[in-house]
Amino acid sequence: MGHVTGFKQFDRELPAKVAPTERITNYNEFVGLYSPEQLNHQAARCMDCGVPFCHSGCPLGNIIPEFNDAVYRQDWEEAYRVLISTNNFPEFTGRICPAPCESACVLGINRPPVAIEEIEKHIIETAFQKGLVRPSAPLLKSGKTVAVVGSGPAGLAAAAQLNKAGHTVTVFERDDMPGGLLRYGIPDFKLEKWVVERRISLMEEEGVIFRCNTEIGKDVPANALLNEFDAVVLTGGSTIPRDLPLPGRELPGIHFAMDFLKQQNKRVSARAVEQEPIVVTGQDVVVIGGGDTGSDCVGTSNRQGATSVTQFELLAQPPKERTAHMPWPNYPMVLKTTSSHEEGCQRYWGINTKEFLGDENGNLRALRITDVTWETDVMGRPIKFQEIEGSEREVPCQRIFLAMGFLHPQANGMLQQFGVALDGRGNVQATEKAYQTSVARVFAAGDMRRGQSLVVWAISEGREAARQVDKFLMGKTVLPTKDAEPMFA
Repeated sequence: MGHVTGFKQFDRELPAKVAPTERITNYNEFVGLYSPEQLNHQAARCMDCGVPFCHSGCPLGNIIPEFNDAVYRQDWEEAYRVLISTNNFPEFTGRICPAPCESACVLGINRPPVAIEEIEKHIIETAFQKGLVRPSAPLLKSGKTVAVVGSGPAGLAAAAQLNKAGHTVTVFERDDMPGGLLRYGIPDFKLEKWVVERRISLMEEEGVIFRCNTEIGKDVPANALLNEFDAVVLTGGSTIPRDLPLPGRELPGIHFAMDFLKQQNKRVSARAVEQEPIVVTGQDVVVIGGGDTGSDCVGTSNRQGATSVTQFELLAQPPKERTAHMPWPNYPMVLKTTSSHEEGCQRYWGINTKEFLGDENGNLRALRITDVTWETDVMGRPIKFQEIEGSEREVPCQRIFLAMGFLHPQANGMLQQFGVALDGRGNVQATEKAYQTSVARVFAAGDMRRGQSLVVWAISEGREAARQVDKFLMGKTVLPTKDAEPMFA
């Protein structure tokens, strides 16, 4: 490593953020950048650990010590080359990834881990500034055509890799703009959309074709893709949200989280909002669900001027540090306080929702809840809960957002028309080894195949699926894999 004792000399430091009172007045990103000296110090903290567990912690298998060393030496061309060799979109993961690589950092055993995510973002942004990121169309075309359905992170990764292999790739997107979750699921204050548009423009220059406002199974029959293309990759995501079918669910003011977030993203991008506006200005908001989507609802509600924001989670409050059941280098399920929580939110754990309550005019007025205690197994995992007697109460609110995750992809329409087999959870059945569905020439990747997951996992799935599609079309593949396989296997 460039600085053998850097991990002893320098402490972990993150870039400064705009103060909460200021950043909630807009939807701009608010995390700053390191100074050149700070970046050098953070890269220097990457130790000569011998076995870099961060590789296995990262779903993409990013070659982290090598790009940290290049950053320390200020060799930006090498840092960019190493980073992009495993990750098509570090400008996305550098902003919104929960950084499982950092949880597996060897330094993290007894010190704060290396700030890998921030270094990754700095590498790609510096590469753009220095003109190192240029369109690179394939020199030779294979004559094969591939349709990618869905332009989220999995679809974009699959399309980028297949295009590199020389195939003609067309990406179909049912929304009005490409990007999927990146564009309409993640708020601008976490990922400004010029970042997405910059990458889409680069892919178009490289030869990838995007067809928006086109829903397969509705605007275009599924069999038309099989007639027109040599292979099809399904990357439509896990889009059916988990509902809460309790008394009063029909009351106005109860919404799925993604409906709320998508509307606000469209407003920020000056796109038309076709549905009834969901705006919480001057209202008491309750978010049911303690994950990242719920946190995004908190941040968006604060920016819209909600009177109060409360977040409920059914599970018990996680511990603040690793327990015996969360040994390093596994990703720990510890308490996470996001930037949205810093901006103002009352958080409660161990809360069970009983009923949605309306007033005499049929409008949402409150939520009936109870506290619960959890029984856990020997590994500390929750088994079942029991309501605490006498804890039932009402929480006044005029808006409720259901942010309890997603069940599976939409089955009606495209999947039914293709006739692909589904697994027990309703996801498209396709092995992680081959990514091949039950229908010839149809592949699947991302949340549509593995279930709701992380953006970094979606990119990994898209890359691996592209490799299998290339092998299927050509008999061999030159596309890289994160697994230890011969390049021409």
